Amino acid sequence: MAMLNQHAEVLICGGGIIGLTLARELLIQGASNIVILEKEEDVGKHASGRNSGILHAGIYYPEGSLKAKLCLAGNFLLKTYCQEKQLPLLETGKTIVAKDAAEIEILHKLYHRAIANGAKVELIDATRLGELEPYAKTTEQALYSYYTCSIDPKLILKHLAMDLIESKKVRIETCTEFLGVNDTHTVLTNQGPLRFDLFINAAGAYSDRVAHAFGLADQYRFIPFKGTYRKLGHHRSFMVKGNIYPVPNLENPFLGVHFSRNIHGDVYVGPTAMPAFGREHYNLFSGCNTEAFRILYNDVILFLKNAKFREVALTEPRKYFASQFFKEAQTLVRGLKLEDIEPCDKVGIRPQLVDWERKELVMDFLILKDQATIHILNAISPAFTSSMAFAKFVINEYM
Repeated sequence: MAMLNQHAEVLICGGGIIGLTLARELLIQGASNIVILEKEEDVGKHASGRNSGILHAGIYYPEGSLKAKLCLAGNFLLKTYCQEKQLPLLETGKTIVAKDAAEIEILHKLYHRAIANGAKVELIDATRLGELEPYAKTTEQALYSYYTCSIDPKLILKHLAMDLIESKKVRIETCTEFLGVNDTHTVLTNQGPLRFDLFINAAGAYSDRVAHAFGLADQYRFIPFKGTYRKLGHHRSFMVKGNIYPVPNLENPFLGVHFSRNIHGDVYVGPTAMPAFGREHYNLFSGCNTEAFRILYNDVILFLKNAKFREVALTEPRKYFASQFFKEAQTLVRGLKLEDIEPCDKVGIRPQLVDWERKELVMDFLILKDQATIHILNAISPAFTSSMAFAKFVINEYM
């Protein structure tokens, strides 16, 4: 495909959930010439397609943050989409359990955050918890989320892409990689230059690079974290009916090892949040390149400067070992045995944005606009859940 001298009304870089839902919302609002650049052979090959499959319900996020404003609205929109397209939807809810009395205060804080964000939640006692999740264990109380559910991310991505292509107003150019900027309205790709009226950077783990190419966001860079999973053996999957989560550390953007039943009936345990050495470092050797040395250097600097990152870096790598992983998991479920948890190949990379001037992890979504470009940075959890509401917000507020 040669794109020399071609033109797009709106050019979107990235074919993940954010890029696809932005294109969908642009169509709704009247755009008629949209091009999506995707470097892989299909959409959603990275974070979006490796998503946990959980639609979150606005529990964790501080009132007033973009995550708080958009998560629950996005949850409802995606549920409606699944129902309209007859895509699988498992509405089991979620329990958040406390491993000791010290976590009860945080559990209550989550309850008040959820109420402020419009979520339907309930503080429940051990008896009610036993009705919902007979094998879950908690101290005194647990928090139940009614709106949390499971979906199939890959099916949603597939149907969104089909909808866009069938409109005849959107082209998804796969195997097309963003290489740089030629001028204020032209980007360079491995298939040639492409002109645009508006450029939207939705490049996920590479969105910092794309923003830097436009001379923006110099103080921001990504630190990748690897999320590995295990799963309950099929003979023990009855132990989890829906989703069982721990009380998280609200100072970090990770939710901790948890149990989640997917729409196929498998129960996954995880993920970890281990520092990785590449934006696509899914296993031991693949996804590592010369950038690994820069990432390692950045990890060392953050380790020295940021106590929250230091805690993650010191505790998460232990979970590579089955015994340590099991130790985390058994705090949530009664009667669990080491042999109940099996290896699996599910793994994802979370590209965590860092404000390098402050050496702080960025906790919220971040959107930057400059002239004819919009840059979506830090589109991490709950970005998949929020995506349709997020797309409406970006287009209404930044175009």
